[in-house]
Amino acid sequence: MPATVRHTVVDSPYEPLTLVAVDGVLSRLHMTGQRHRPPEETFGEPDPRPFGEVIRQLDAYFAGELTEFDLPLHLVGTPFQLRVWEALCRIPYGETRTYGELAEALGNPTASRAVGLANGKNPVGIVVPCHRVVGAGGSLTGYGGGLDRKQRLLALESGTGEPAGLF
Repeated sequence: MPATVRHTVVDSPYEPLTLVAVDGVLSRLHMTGQRHRPPEETFGEPDPRPFGEVIRQLDAYFAGELTEFDLPLHLVGTPFQLRVWEALCRIPYGETRTYGELAEALGNPTASRAVGLANGKNPVGIVVPCHRVVGAGGSLTGYGGGLDRKQRLLALESGTGEPAGLF
């Protein structure tokens, strides 16, 4: 039996977000103008029903009330990509890691470029916090959702920016 794919579009302080679920489990979160955004015909039929808890947690995150998502995810990637995405989820709220630090944490300190490529293919941005990865020396580099969004997400988490709802 083929998988059931559904999607919905929700408002956020960072422009609309498209949520995609496979068999009722979040599998993708796309931002407007995002790099690596697949064609919309792959999003399935519109249906907000699978996304109630996802939307609740996103709203709490944007309000500064949630620091860690607790959602089942249906992620599809290579074994290395899955390891990177799992490592991203271990970066604490309000903190950053460099690509090199993430590569070292994965046991391969020379793999920072591969980590960057896997990070860029993260299908569930924000929930899997790829925005918390920065270049050497803390420079803001490479974010599929755009560097402005990355900067705003980091400001939200560090408490140095305005609350996200005021943007």
